[in-house]
Amino acid sequence: MSADQNTITAGEYIIHHLTQWTSGPRVGVVDFGIVDIDSLIFSIGLGLIACFVLWRVAKSMTSGVPGRLQAAVEFLVEFVDEQARGIVRNAKSREFVTPLAFISFIWIVMMNLMDLLPVDLLPRLWQGAGAMTGHDPAHMYLRVVPTADLSVALGMSVTILLLSLYYGIKVKGIGGWVHELFTAPFGNHVLLWPLNFAMQLLEYLAKTLSHGMRLFGNLYAEEILFMIIALMGAAGLSSLTGWSLFFGNIVAGLAWSIFSMLIIVLQGFIFMMLTLVYIGQAHDHH
Repeated sequence: MSADQNTITAGEYIIHHLTQWTSGPRVGVVDFGIVDIDSLIFSIGLGLIACFVLWRVAKSMTSGVPGRLQAAVEFLVEFVDEQARGIVRNAKSREFVTPLAFISFIWIVMMNLMDLLPVDLLPRLWQGAGAMTGHDPAHMYLRVVPTADLSVALGMSVTILLLSLYYGIKVKGIGGWVHELFTAPFGNHVLLWPLNFAMQLLEYLAKTLSHGMRLFGNLYAEEILFMIIALMGAAGLSSLTGWSLFFGNIVAGLAWSIFSMLIIVLQGFIFMMLTLVYIGQAHDHH
């Protein structure tokens, strides 16, 4: 669908672009029986591409003067390893946590980069393919930024929560972990146990929601701004007196794309650092 105000309204254009390609009609805001097919395709596909590129770099790695890609990967590996050493004190845990943090950063950045594609490019290609097979383009949806899908962002943050619980139990033992659940942060008094337990649950919930919502919110807002910029260009093309809007669309799109590069990398970095912090906290004794 193109941002053409002669055929659809601005609201209809944005709603169409914010609608997921799902496995069935969604009932209510949350429906655990429905799968966002587009998010799965793009997230898994980009993850496989990231793994393939890193595998090729590792395979062709040389002890001589490295190429640009090898130098970039080596810099990132050393940076993540340094951060992990300062946060996760357990060397055995870092054997898994450091590669996890590294690949999460690469994966999130690649998913975020999909936001730099022209807003209508892949949706229009998808609708064109559907029209050739007899489907109605108006009812064909495609969102190409997986991190702008709340289910993907929260799915990743819940995974980090489960890993934090796993390492907490592994390091402290089930007895020590349960004891801490009821005695921290206010002390080991029987009257304080309910309050401690409630605070611990609230902390886990707040960490998980903020971890996922921060990533989702920033990319969702970025996605909407790109749509608004596309609408500005369409409004300019729709009239002879609106060419200033069209050129404004080009300038605004370029400026926002440059600024978005900071958001794209920063959100991957924040998610990676919080992953290390939350798992590192699971190792600490209170």
